[in-house]
Amino acid sequence: MSWEIFGVWVAALLTLGIISFLYKDNVFYKVSEAIFVGASAGYWFAVYFWDMMYKKFLEQTIFAADPLIYPWFGLILGVLMLARLFDKIGWVARWPLAFIVGATAGLYMMMYFVSNAMQQVSATIVPLFGGGAGLFINNLIIIVGVCSGLVYFFFSKEHKGLFGVTAKVGIWFLMVTFGASFGYTVMSRMSLMLGRLDFLFDRWLGMLP
Repeated sequence: MSWEIFGVWVAALLTLGIISFLYKDNVFYKVSEAIFVGASAGYWFAVYFWDMMYKKFLEQTIFAADPLIYPWFGLILGVLMLARLFDKIGWVARWPLAFIVGATAGLYMMMYFVSNAMQQVSATIVPLFGGGAGLFINNLIIIVGVCSGLVYFFFSKEHKGLFGVTAKVGIWFLMVTFGASFGYTVMSRMSLMLGRLDFLFDRWLGMLP
């Protein structure tokens, strides 16, 4: 048996172990889950070591002809994070954690503001005329959906009369949106399931042409 065939058998048995959870929680699922978590942790440890520790620190400090000073600041913060493993000095880990949370929030604020706010607003402000009947209907649905959805979330006025009808239209648009998001999530999970079934019936059993 070659190493490739051995790997296929191991992957197939682990896949069946994960799928066995559909029946109930059992020892085969727990073993497969533990191996999956351990392998993932080991893989990402290696990735982060070579991408972060080696390229971002060692190559710029110890192995560099003109070493930098600021990477040491990151190393100190990382070491302080390990203080959480000790009860007496565990509070020290709050300092690097606060710095990481604040710096990450500041760095990603503009990116998320542009992608989740400005681009969404720009995609909502669309012209109605000048693009044909199809574009008119499509843009009209967007405008009605956005306006009626915003009316639904306006709770300072009682939802009665024309205002209430508009709010109900907004509810329908929200239901369709949530349904589409849920359907997308289900399809992505089904895609993963089909991938594993294709592996079992093709690579493992060789039943597919």
